Amino acid sequence: MSAVSSVSAPSAASAAHAAELRVALLGFGKGGSVFHAPLIDATPGLRLSGVVTGDSARAAAVGHRYPQATVHPSAEHLWERATDYDIAVVTTPNDSHVPLAHAALKSGLAVVVDKPLALDVAEARDLVATAAQREQVLTVYHNRRWDADFQTLWHLVDSGELGRVHRFESRFERWRPEARDSWRDSGPAAAGGGILWDLGPHLVDQAVNLFGPVARVYAELDACRPGVSAEDDAFLALTHRDGTRSHLWASAVAAQRGPRFRVLGDRAAFTIHGMDSQEDRLNQGERPDRPDWGEVLQQHWGELGADGTVRKVPSVRGNYPAFYAGLRDAVAEGEPVPVEPHEVVHGLDVIDAARRSAAAGTAAAVPEPTPLH
Repeated sequence: MSAVSSVSAPSAASAAHAAELRVALLGFGKGGSVFHAPLIDATPGLRLSGVVTGDSARAAAVGHRYPQATVHPSAEHLWERATDYDIAVVTTPNDSHVPLAHAALKSGLAVVVDKPLALDVAEARDLVATAAQREQVLTVYHNRRWDADFQTLWHLVDSGELGRVHRFESRFERWRPEARDSWRDSGPAAAGGGILWDLGPHLVDQAVNLFGPVARVYAELDACRPGVSAEDDAFLALTHRDGTRSHLWASAVAAQRGPRFRVLGDRAAFTIHGMDSQEDRLNQGERPDRPDWGEVLQQHWGELGADGTVRKVPSVRGNYPAFYAGLRDAVAEGEPVPVEPHEVVHGLDVIDAARRSAAAGTAAAVPEPTPLH
């Protein structure tokens, strides 16, 4: 089972003596403004020094919230000034991730790419190879590894309290009966639209982190709402190479949500409902360096045991800030990156197999992971 990092921030004294790494954020839509900028700004040792956006309203928002950051009207404008930065964070529409990441590496910057790393596995492998050849940091923003519920489950699996897990059920379900007029909701899958590219990478990444590489996939993909050209409802059945089975759901048309996790082992089961609170708190404009960040109220804890002997399990605190603390240490100190690209490439192989499975109506094999150079 892969280890999940719980990186903590350095002490105030050590942070004060560390030179700040200058971060350029490409994109200031919801991803950039909600999931990246507040975390970068709150991480000791990082400084949000630049933002790329061609939208005047978003540029004004940057100036108001992060007056220390230079606004660049285009990525090309940023590359001309690349020596002013140490790290580039790519949080733009999915089909632009690969070209922007290549350009950032070529400009000599460490790179974070929001999920999905790429829409094509071969392009992802080429990007990872380019970073390795240049000896530059490349990592992928899989923040859901630091959800409170996932951290709690990881510790339960690792401690053996569930025994041997034979089935893992995981859901990201929403109720959005009307599709939004956006590339993410209504755009074609070839351009990165649809729920499999939106939520699938998180679901697959968590399953692989818990139970290792996947051997085969059976998938059902459906476009239920009028006007959508990519799937808005997806089910993936993964068979891991160790024999564990993961059943994953992603849906925008779930009028009633199932449990976030239901995990069945030969000693006990674990069930938890609801979503990690960190996304809502970021949406509400809260800073992630608050003392109570990531805490879970007791009424939202999951349940462990068998029918008749179930008990509440205290949740591990959620910790999205751990990603950027890990990035800082990888760039400044040569520590391991918070998310290894080779794990992400395997996840893309799984998603590719899922699309082949859905098209053929039968299970599809997943290539065995191979070292990336």
